Amino acid sequence: MIAYRAARNTDPPALVQLWNDAVAGRGAYPVRTPLAFERWVFSKPYYTNGDLLLAIDDATNKPVGFALSGFAPNAEYAALDKSHGVVCLVVVHPEQRRRGVGRELLARAEADLRRRGATRVTVGSMWPDSPYLFGLYGGSNSPGLLATDGDYAPWLSALGFAPAATTLVFQKRLDSPLTIADSRFNMLRRRYEAQTLKVANVSHWWQDCQWGVLEPVELRLFDKLTSMPAARAIVWDLEGFAWRWNCPTAGILDVQVRSDLRKLGLGKLLISHVLRFLQDQFFAAAELQVNAADEAAIGMCQSLGMDEIDRGYTYERGEPEA
Repeated sequence: MIAYRAARNTDPPALVQLWNDAVAGRGAYPVRTPLAFERWVFSKPYYTNGDLLLAIDDATNKPVGFALSGFAPNAEYAALDKSHGVVCLVVVHPEQRRRGVGRELLARAEADLRRRGATRVTVGSMWPDSPYLFGLYGGSNSPGLLATDGDYAPWLSALGFAPAATTLVFQKRLDSPLTIADSRFNMLRRRYEAQTLKVANVSHWWQDCQWGVLEPVELRLFDKLTSMPAARAIVWDLEGFAWRWNCPTAGILDVQVRSDLRKLGLGKLLISHVLRFLQDQFFAAAELQVNAADEAAIGMCQSLGMDEIDRGYTYERGEPEA
């Protein structure tokens, strides 16, 4: 028999084995100790044990599955939006699949979110609607449920869910010389200069909740005439994911170009500087995730010679996305 209950403080050691047995795709962080869950899940200021629902095998008294859920941020990224619930991930041990455990975990997690005020529930943790999983699943950011974890799409479709949003995952190899050319670069370099900050600036509470345990580096372009920042990006070491990929990899986050300076080539110039910086730090690859609706960002990644290696999706009950 399978029993369902909220997580307890004694559960993390057993979760390590369950995670490694059940979450083994290319975008999963190989967990070595319970400290990984403490760092990326339990330390969140809004975490409650009710956010982690476990399926327990009565015969062994060990978890055979779990659902991790929470709430998206509000429009100001200053607090939780209790009207938007997110089931970040549903995990079932391979030996217990196709027995209804995952279906029951998802149904209970959704019901609990609605009981706590959610009028909308999505499945998959995708930035910024990503209360949990950053650092444990997805790579450089939270992309939703990855296409390379192929069981999720047909399973959720059978339960009445359809894709609601898509993230494209791009990577660039850095173990060979970089050749990035653009006719705009010479003129832009006369006006804008690259700058590296050892401590990245955090823009709001939600970023601090997600990235506060990192030690990221911020790279920016600033205007030589006004000394004002023109563009920025954050980079961090994907050490745990690199164990699985057998390749030292860095993640690129929060790429921003000042609104009045867009479409001038500053984003491409900034990322080209980021890639050279990472190459100088002996990283062999860099990863950047972009929303599938952001054509400019996709074009920039392609022009930089980045390869699309995966896609992430969120799901919602209703019609499929166009």
